[in-house]
Amino acid sequence: MNLIACFLMVILSWDYSKNDPTAHSVRIKFHKSTSSEKTCKDLIKQLEPYNEKNNPLLLGYKGGATMLMAKHAFNPFSKLSYFKKGKGMLEKAIQVDNNNVELRFLRYTIQTNVPLFLGYNGDLVKDKQFLHQSVARVKDAELKKIITYYLKQNN
Repeated sequence: MNLIACFLMVILSWDYSKNDPTAHSVRIKFHKSTSSEKTCKDLIKQLEPYNEKNNPLLLGYKGGATMLMAKHAFNPFSKLSYFKKGKGMLEKAIQVDNNNVELRFLRYTIQTNVPLFLGYNGDLVKDKQFLHQSVARVKDAELKKIITYYLKQNN
């Protein structure tokens, strides 16, 4: 019985996050998704297992990629459907992890690039201020460089 209990403890304590995609690989795929429908679909599929409970950051990227599918869709109803679905995912991720700089940056970049008629621009000022205040504490050098560059370009 002790062997079975020990085995169960090892299984239950296993760190499944080791199988999570890296932030770097997700960022690259997300960027490529802006011009490739196939990459966008692949990214959404790769991020399918993630939600607000097991990885809010990857849920945020799944939401962002879902919104990007609107760019690749032809039918206006499909475009709007992708956008709304992805927006819901991204907002849920931010609601769970509101101080995550990368999630707030993701929302900021999306809000600065979507058409105004969609009405998804209510957090622009708040996110920009947050990013300016928070970029110094970002430990990921690549992310810090990306955020700094984007903020300089969009001043």
